[in-house]
Amino acid sequence: MNNWREIYKGKIVSVKQALGHIKSGDRVVIGHACGEPTALVEALVDRAPDLSNVEIVHMVAMGAAKYAQPGMEKSFRHNALFVGGSTRKAVEEKRADFTPCFFSEIPRLFKNNIMPVDVTLLQITPPDGQGFCSYGVSADYTQPAAECAKVVIAQINNNVPRTGGAKIHLDAIHFIVEHDEPLIELTPPKIGEVEKAIGENVAGLIQDGATLQLGIGAIPDAVLLFLKDKKDLGIHSEMFSDGVVVLAEAGVITNRKKTVNPGKFMATFLMGTKKLYDFANNNPDVELQSVDYINDPYVVGQHENMISINSALQVDLMGQVNAEMIGSRQFSGVGGQVDFIRGASRSLNGKSIIALPSTASGGKISRITCELDRGAAVTTSRNDIHYVVTEYGVADLRGKSLRERAKALIAISHPDFRNKLTAEAKEKGLM
Repeated sequence: MNNWREIYKGKIVSVKQALGHIKSGDRVVIGHACGEPTALVEALVDRAPDLSNVEIVHMVAMGAAKYAQPGMEKSFRHNALFVGGSTRKAVEEKRADFTPCFFSEIPRLFKNNIMPVDVTLLQITPPDGQGFCSYGVSADYTQPAAECAKVVIAQINNNVPRTGGAKIHLDAIHFIVEHDEPLIELTPPKIGEVEKAIGENVAGLIQDGATLQLGIGAIPDAVLLFLKDKKDLGIHSEMFSDGVVVLAEAGVITNRKKTVNPGKFMATFLMGTKKLYDFANNNPDVELQSVDYINDPYVVGQHENMISINSALQVDLMGQVNAEMIGSRQFSGVGGQVDFIRGASRSLNGKSIIALPSTASGGKISRITCELDRGAAVTTSRNDIHYVVTEYGVADLRGKSLRERAKALIAISHPDFRNKLTAEAKEKGLM
């Protein structure tokens, strides 16, 4: 491996040359979320007049997603495995597709040629002394896609943090584009009084020494605000953001009590600001692995005191969770919610938590509903549900009958809707 520098030099091309290897009809998988190789994606969009029927696959697009904009239909067809803000309209208008899939199962789609990968575009660190590059902030499905692709095109960016765990050798890369630019950052969400109340209620369910999985958004971040008095918390999560760094620096998150990968912050991707990326860079305690390991319910369940915290759009009175649709409109996706809920249910003293505000649309709509919206999918089944938390309290649904569930959920709904929900529950025969 001493000749890695020569191998590296031999693979450097211009961005135009690299993207010239994408052909009409190819399936192209793009590195995930804040790991998106922006320079490569922009160059791909520039090739639109030369291409037709190129399928672009990824989950959360944090970039502009110009390939999903009106007028691009002949050149590109986006296939979303999770719908984000920049691709939602294209999916809604049927200019793009949505493929339902548990996050943990995506690598299998690639490895088993259910969705064969022609090209993978990724963003990684420069090579180390042995010729290995770190996947930086996105191992998840990016690593399996690179391992399965016929052509791997890598943007080498000196700003990508070198994280432990997943890595790729220069031998596995076909073309290298050197292009430094700041990573995409996720601006911390605004945390209001409702989120703080939910966060405090959730924190009351978390014991010292617990291992946490946290989703994205104001509620998970609000939970972290109320954990400052906890001791020896750990992280085994699909992702984590800046709030975890604050608790790590305060000595609250130590990972000492973890029963799997003790001492390590384990994740499959990172989303945050430069503060997070600087924390992760060359930090021997931060390790990213592919999502078929991190999100595997069997792996998650081997942790003692595993607590999963996820959000939802609606919960019905039977305990069914809709975390991805507004009516028949696809808003997001299942992601890793069910992976971790099922893993936490296997864990010794584990807990799974669905946390959501009691209302939407400025208080006009109750998120606790007698029935899910017409056309909406069930993300987490009533058989998987454990805790549901709003700003009004905690409902423990495990082992509860339908009548008991309805009563418990109505009790944590917004007071303005409790009478209506009670009447609807009685009409439906739930109470």
